[in-house]
Amino acid sequence: QVQLVESGGGLVQTGGSLRLSCAASGRTFSSYAMGWFRQAPGKEREFVSAITSNGGRTDVANSVKGRFTISRDNAKNTMYLQMNSLKPEDTAVYYCAAASNYYYGTTPALYPYWGQGTQVTVSS
Repeated sequence: QVQLVESGGGLVQTGGSLRLSCAASGRTFSSYAMGWFRQAPGKEREFVSAITSNGGRTDVANSVKGRFTISRDNAKNTMYLQMNSLKPEDTAVYYCAAASNYYYGTTPALYPYWGQGTQVTVSS
């Protein structure tokens, strides 16, 4: 198993930037595909971005393509989400997730391990 802790959320204005971090426990971090999901009030949890266990391949949702970038540093057991050109529609709780596989999925059910979430609020 792996424990995940997100950080870096906060309140920003439209057009601003934030970098979220997901710190993972253990020395098997490099064996996990990782993903970012978000959930706004009254809405379902949605896929944001994902990365393979070795960082070789990534995917991003169309809604954030060109604005968000996922990365990971396996030596530091940490995954990141760089968010630029933020919009009010990006306001949500952002969750870090892990799956013990090389390749990632885009459905929440495919990820057994989750962090506690971090709030991102983008004001108009």
